[in-house]
Amino acid sequence: MASKEYTNTSVNENREQIEYHVKEILKLIGEDAGREGLLETPARVTRMYEEIFSGYATDPREVLGVTFDESHEELVIIKDIVYYSQCEHHMAPFFGKVHVGYLPSGKIAGLSKFARLVDAITRKLQVQERITSEIADILDEVLHPHGVMVVVEGEHLCMCSRGVKKYGSKTITSAVRGSFRSDATLRSEFLSLLKQ
Repeated sequence: MASKEYTNTSVNENREQIEYHVKEILKLIGEDAGREGLLETPARVTRMYEEIFSGYATDPREVLGVTFDESHEELVIIKDIVYYSQCEHHMAPFFGKVHVGYLPSGKIAGLSKFARLVDAITRKLQVQERITSEIADILDEVLHPHGVMVVVEGEHLCMCSRGVKKYGSKTITSAVRGSFRSDATLRSEFLSLLKQ
């Protein structure tokens, strides 16, 4: 997988333009952008965008940081990593949990790095399927484990609050790499431990 160039030029350097366009959108939907309750809305939206789209300025491979040589070669699971993202089709939020299992092959990462990796990947316009694959691919590329399995649960507001309006429906995606692909027992162990 080719490494993408990441720059820190997204929301912060475009603050004035984003505020201007948010104000214009308010007018176009029929609002009075000059009323008291909306005066600071363009600035608030821009600050929110800085946070929820911070993934554009982050190389997810770098957030794993320093890895450690470790002889542990048994299953490691980090589960219930909460994420929030934005659907690239409607720019509506979706959120849920990421569960990661990997079988180290002499190299591990600090546990907090997995949450940072999830944030770096989810804090941009996304689809759940891509999030799942990107997490698995980056862990495979950086840690070179025997195997990786990622399961992502998501609740999508583009499905709950508009269109079919199916509140409470969840989407579950998975990605398997290495020994998880070929070893059904290992996959079963991972999935059974997620239920605990």
